[in-house]
Amino acid sequence: MHRPMCGCCPPTSVPHLMALLFDFIAQCVHQFLTGISSSQHRLPLGFVFPFSCRQTRLDKAELISWSKGFSCSDVEGKDVVQLLQSAINKQELYHVDVVALMNDTVGTMMTCSMGGKPCEVALVIDAGTNSCFMAEAQQVEMAEETSGRMCVNTEWGYFGDDGTLSDVLTPYDQWLDQESSNPGEKRFEKLVGSLYLGEIVRHVLTALAAEKALFIGSSVTVLRTKDVLKTQQVLEIINNEEGMDKARRALEALGLHPSEQDCCRVQQVCRVVVSRAAALCAAGLAAILSHICQSRELEQLVVNVGVDGELYQGYTRFREILQSVTGLLAPECMATLLPSVDRTGWGAAVATAVALRLAAHRREVDQLLAPLRLSRADLERVQALMRREMELGLGRESNAKSSVRMLPTYVCSTPDGTERGEFLALDLGGTNFRVLVVRVALDGIHMASEIYVIPTAIMQGTGEALFDHIIECIMDFQLKQDLMEQVLPLGFTFSFPCQQLGLDKAVLLSWTKGFSASGCVGKDVVQLLREAAQRKQHLGLKVVAVVNDTVGTMMSCGYDDPKCEIGLIVGTGTNACYMEEMQNVGTVEGDQGRMCINMEWGAFGDNGCLDNIFTDFDRLVDEKTINVGKQRFEKLISGMYLGEIVRHILLALVEKQLLFRGKPCPKLQTRDIFQTKFLSTIEIDGLALQQVQAILQNLELQASFEDSMLVREVCQTVSLRAAQLCAAGLAAVVEKMRENRGLAQLAITVGVDGTLYKMHPCFSQHLQQMLRDLAPNCTVTFLPSEDGSGKGAALVAAVACHGAEPQGEPPSTQ
Repeated sequence: MHRPMCGCCPPTSVPHLMALLFDFIAQCVHQFLTGISSSQHRLPLGFVFPFSCRQTRLDKAELISWSKGFSCSDVEGKDVVQLLQSAINKQELYHVDVVALMNDTVGTMMTCSMGGKPCEVALVIDAGTNSCFMAEAQQVEMAEETSGRMCVNTEWGYFGDDGTLSDVLTPYDQWLDQESSNPGEKRFEKLVGSLYLGEIVRHVLTALAAEKALFIGSSVTVLRTKDVLKTQQVLEIINNEEGMDKARRALEALGLHPSEQDCCRVQQVCRVVVSRAAALCAAGLAAILSHICQSRELEQLVVNVGVDGELYQGYTRFREILQSVTGLLAPECMATLLPSVDRTGWGAAVATAVALRLAAHRREVDQLLAPLRLSRADLERVQALMRREMELGLGRESNAKSSVRMLPTYVCSTPDGTERGEFLALDLGGTNFRVLVVRVALDGIHMASEIYVIPTAIMQGTGEALFDHIIECIMDFQLKQDLMEQVLPLGFTFSFPCQQLGLDKAVLLSWTKGFSASGCVGKDVVQLLREAAQRKQHLGLKVVAVVNDTVGTMMSCGYDDPKCEIGLIVGTGTNACYMEEMQNVGTVEGDQGRMCINMEWGAFGDNGCLDNIFTDFDRLVDEKTINVGKQRFEKLISGMYLGEIVRHILLALVEKQLLFRGKPCPKLQTRDIFQTKFLSTIEIDGLALQQVQAILQNLELQASFEDSMLVREVCQTVSLRAAQLCAAGLAAVVEKMRENRGLAQLAITVGVDGTLYKMHPCFSQHLQQMLRDLAPNCTVTFLPSEDGSGKGAALVAAVACHGAEPQGEPPSTQ
């Protein structure tokens, strides 16, 4: 570690070429290492560089301007780390790496953070003055990093250069500034820094002598000479016990003949000037503390402040004023001032050690998360695989080989806005189901609905009991709505995997979502509903269409936007549907027009084609599901699984001592404890890390600031992958539709529903951005669905009744 100072360089190096300065520093490093007989093992070097720099990384800093007598040419605007590293390499010290650069203020903060006392603010009050503090990274607009905290070097010596301190500046300050080597610059530093306090006192004494208030009968010409009174003398004079004597000696050394009263007044002037410097430092410190308290949304801030410099370290009165005025101006902040021992040595060593620790930590985290970070090539490969599976699924002979079922829905057109009438809709997709009456009129769609519960005993009982219960609820709803005397067309949203054989005929392939009613799998669910109506003697039931929620979403949005020909669900599960050319649908007879294809893309990859995308975390999640090896794509994307993926990653990080200090986390061992809704909350832009800590605290996870940052990064990585994979699948769909229609550019709307898409703060944005990248020839608009599973089913019924007859029949088996 090394710090360039005027006294350590030969006289020619300061005003000369930049090479001389950095070569000299490198030579000093070489001599030092030779003197201690250092080994050739890699030596990380921390560089304390107490000049204004624009720092973009810990090891990259461009010099803004020299100060303190330095004026080496051709350095301003250059990376001083690179200049030093090049000079060190010329000394053939190839094992010495400059890994961290900081100024002395940051060094002070790092030094005072040792010994179990974290320090987040530092002041240097010396010949010059400066401060630094740990700011919320999202508030540092010049930095690319937006999470966590970052040390900000305020360079507060420049405070007031824009005129904001005009009311504070006295004539004495103005005279000092005019005589300085940089008039108009570093106005705050010239009020506070020890380099200037002696000069301020000299100007005050000169003015008082001119007013005949001091040194009556003595010649005061000497007081017009710059720097005749040193700050060191001023600080000695303010001492209560020996101050008067020090004042007399200093004044007599200037050829003055002070009286007792003169010495007393000089002491008062010195105290006022030093007290003002301390109070101004306190005002700056109070502003920083209040900012930290507000940005972290705290009622009270408890913080350690590292302080160094001649003024603070050497003079009790200065320390007392700094502490008391800070407390007065920022009463909501409890600041403990910690004196620094050796800011230029320890601080550099600590920062260097921290840099190495963070770099090693970063490498391990990146290595663990790397399999979840998909490249553009990875996503293009997924897109191509989805396209291949789609083609296989559409083929009559190849359908069985595809993991994407590509099920015909017999919905052959979307709404055109001319549909009218009153329809019933039944929405069955979970433990609750709804019955709706939907009125499609000239002025829009009007709905009334009621939610009914399906008891677990019925969900897992017999099929007859389940469908009898559904019919009873429909009858109850019709009775309440005074619809018992009417026979209304009914659209049935049935959100379970089915093979559809007609618009009103769908064979259940398997139960999901906790249902296991017997006697249903392999049966036509519409027929099961009709048989239940007969058992209940409810003759006014006319089921005209059965659809899943994805098709319902497309139809619902299609009523508002005629360009909507794709439906997408990204919620607890995921699926997509789209309008395919009939000539491409080999599983249905007929070549004219289009038909909506229910892709059932959640099963994409069940045949092993996505194995290289699956990570160990995904496999751990899959192994604990009720359908191991099934719905592989869905388990990478949907809300039911993302929280579990995050939980397994967090456990791996704990095991590698990268999270929660490696301490066991029993609560984290509990399956489903980390819910997907936590991802949505944790990733909210601008959410303070204290709130992330609060979420983790509720899970009995004692998270540090750094832990919270890492948990957020894991959540972001998992949700980003989900959005990008969804985009890759959708890119395959829109590109196929564009090619089907022979278009150079396709404009299409996607009707979309699902809590993950709607509630996650970043999912939709990431999905849309990646889709633009993967399908640049398609302009895709996303239209969020409002009640697709209810309104959509009614609109399928409305379209059917409007005269849109199915244009295909199941192929002959003969």
